[in-house]
Amino acid sequence: MNLLTTCIFLSFVAMVSLMPFRVLYCFSDFAAFVMHKVVKYRRKVIYDNLYKSFPDKSSEEIEKIAKAFYKNLTDNLLESFKAFTMKHSSIIKRHKILNPELLESLLEQHKGVIGVTAHYANWEWGSLSGSLQCDNHFVALYKPLNNKYINNILLRSRAKCNTELVSIKETSDMFRQYENKNYVFLMAADQSPAKGKQMDSAYWFEFFNRQTAFLHGPEKYSRRYNYPVVYIDIQRVKRGYYEVVLSTLTESPNNLPDGKITELYKNKLVEIISTRPNDWLWSHNRWKRSPKQ
Repeated sequence: MNLLTTCIFLSFVAMVSLMPFRVLYCFSDFAAFVMHKVVKYRRKVIYDNLYKSFPDKSSEEIEKIAKAFYKNLTDNLLESFKAFTMKHSSIIKRHKILNPELLESLLEQHKGVIGVTAHYANWEWGSLSGSLQCDNHFVALYKPLNNKYINNILLRSRAKCNTELVSIKETSDMFRQYENKNYVFLMAADQSPAKGKQMDSAYWFEFFNRQTAFLHGPEKYSRRYNYPVVYIDIQRVKRGYYEVVLSTLTESPNNLPDGKITELYKNKLVEIISTRPNDWLWSHNRWKRSPKQ
């Protein structure tokens, strides 16, 4: 079954790789319509999240955000497939980091930086563009796929751009291995912690009108190794083109009270999502657990 799935996956990658971007986005428009109006992909979760997060918005405004969200979702999916065959020059042109010098300055002093981002706009190209535009080592934490063949294809694809992928199950070992070696550690921290240890150690804050659990990993490792935390803000300039702005959340993690780093991340996330809500991943069941649970 895994081999069959891999063959289908490779066929789809080959088909998408042959599409000019103009044709790709025509296909994306069609796919977005099907997911929104026909298949109704996670419609209940998406609309529930939007209505509760923006109670002051009208039904027409929520509908407009939802429609744009589905288009962003299919754009992101197809752009992810496109990444397997994109030239490095195209990735740099379409996912431009505006201030890479910030990382250089921080690494000179601290020998390690934690870069936090979110499932916002095109986060997939972010694991490729950083290592192509900065003279540093990048390692991205990811959740391994169940299909080992596709997982290996993904690993090789990212390695071509000098980005190393490390399983989230090996986070502690990875930080120990690369301690003080001028690595940038990429972590997406906006999804709900899993049951068990992740949930037990989560930080809770009000986030879009609801008490929300946040992963403790970025704060935990920034304090343990005294690494600065940088937010990676990815904004769509126009379809297929993104600009990335880096901003420092803290240079001195151990001088802040417990939970403050996560709160700074949460505040930044609220600011960005509120400005352009359709680019966030509303299909994720972010609020499936409450503090009581």
